[in-house]
Amino acid sequence: MSNTVDIPQKLKDSLRKFRFARRNAGSAALVVKVNKKELILEEVEQFDNISLEDLIEELPETAPRYIVLSYELKHKDGRTSFPLVLVNWVPPTTETSLLTLHASAFVQFQVTADVSKIIEVRDGPEGLTKEIIDSKLG
Repeated sequence: MSNTVDIPQKLKDSLRKFRFARRNAGSAALVVKVNKKELILEEVEQFDNISLEDLIEELPETAPRYIVLSYELKHKDGRTSFPLVLVNWVPPTTETSLLTLHASAFVQFQVTADVSKIIEVRDGPEGLTKEIIDSKLG
């Protein structure tokens, strides 16, 4: 199968390490972008124990990102779990060529990241709230 955008082994290793990291408090995030020039996916940054508000502040307003989020979920029975969620961050002001590359790599990235829960965010910060994530995971 031919891919438009490649996923380097370094990113695959980073994803694997992120997936299996032990967490006991707070959410963590691995942010990935499409490198338009080289046609590869690359890690932008990792965050540990970050709030959704702080994460949103770190995301660009004009460029799409994939975010693998280890989300701190408090259950009604008092338990806490850290499910993985793939956030597809696509601001409405994204340029068309970058949007096309981002969309073409999405399924391949989802499979590589091995995350089944997906949250599409196409309307900016108001699309990524605790209430929205809780409802998707509930």
